[in-house]
Amino acid sequence: MYCPSCSHLNLPGTDLCIECLLDLTSLDRPEPHDKVERSLMDDTVSILGPKKPVTIPATALLSEAIRRMIDGGVGALLVTDARERLIGILTERDFLTKVTGDAHGTVGDYMTRDPETVIATDPLAFALRKMDVGGYRHLPIVSDTGVPVGVISVRDVLKHITKLCKEG
Repeated sequence: MYCPSCSHLNLPGTDLCIECLLDLTSLDRPEPHDKVERSLMDDTVSILGPKKPVTIPATALLSEAIRRMIDGGVGALLVTDARERLIGILTERDFLTKVTGDAHGTVGDYMTRDPETVIATDPLAFALRKMDVGGYRHLPIVSDTGVPVGVISVRDVLKHITKLCKEG
């Protein structure tokens, strides 16, 4: 990247110009090429219209968890403590890979503890990157105090991208 002040050629990703020490961090952001890239870079997680989370305590029985998933039509339950802060997530995948036999036990026995989260104002690309790297289908959205306020899924992201593509 060429420094706009002294025209020195710096390596891509360099924070400061080696020659004049100009801060280059704001200049190193790629430009979006289409609506999808622009949305991923500029829009926040809130554009997906996150669903209200379905929560459950860690002490609940797995049978109750299954019932809540079916009744809520969701693929993930957010597990909360007594102060309603997020402590885990229980997903359909957990039932397929961890729960065996008659599904006895509690949610706390099978949940994923301390799941990755985002806040509603995080960029969409940030959330998508977390989902991709971690292999997550669901990502909790929390408040600044750790209380679940929503959940997004891969399906939500795909619907958003499909909508952008149809708009032309």
